[in-house]
Amino acid sequence: MSENTITTLLAPQRAGIPLPEPTVLSKPFWDGCVAGELRYQRCTACGHAEFDPNKLCRGCGADSLEWQVGSGRGTVYSYTEVTRPQTPAFTSPYVVVIVELDEGYHMVSNIVGCAPTDVRIDMPVAVEFHEIEEGVVLPYFAPAHSGMNR
Repeated sequence: MSENTITTLLAPQRAGIPLPEPTVLSKPFWDGCVAGELRYQRCTACGHAEFDPNKLCRGCGADSLEWQVGSGRGTVYSYTEVTRPQTPAFTSPYVVVIVELDEGYHMVSNIVGCAPTDVRIDMPVAVEFHEIEEGVVLPYFAPAHSGMNR
């Protein structure tokens, strides 16, 4: 790396990005984000961890899903760096990740707190919650060594 190279650390998106629109099904998840909790559903019939929020278990079809609070820890399952966003509302670069959470489900999010070139498959990550606008908190993931922002 040359002396003139600037390393860009990935950061949360700024206000003005498209925001989530909570539904009856997803409201407990978004309320959890505001409370600093990464919530997911678990089936009481078969134990399957469920995310995105659903009415029925994708594992066994039962209607016995309960909300639980997860650890917020996992590993990068897959990722891609976005350098040309679809809308100017997003600041680039940013890295979209699929995180495999310790509880056994996958979640799509962005990674923050490291350079795009530092992201790796199987990299340990931890959730951080960032308020984008008043009352709107989004979950991001950061390298696990950087700690959790709760």
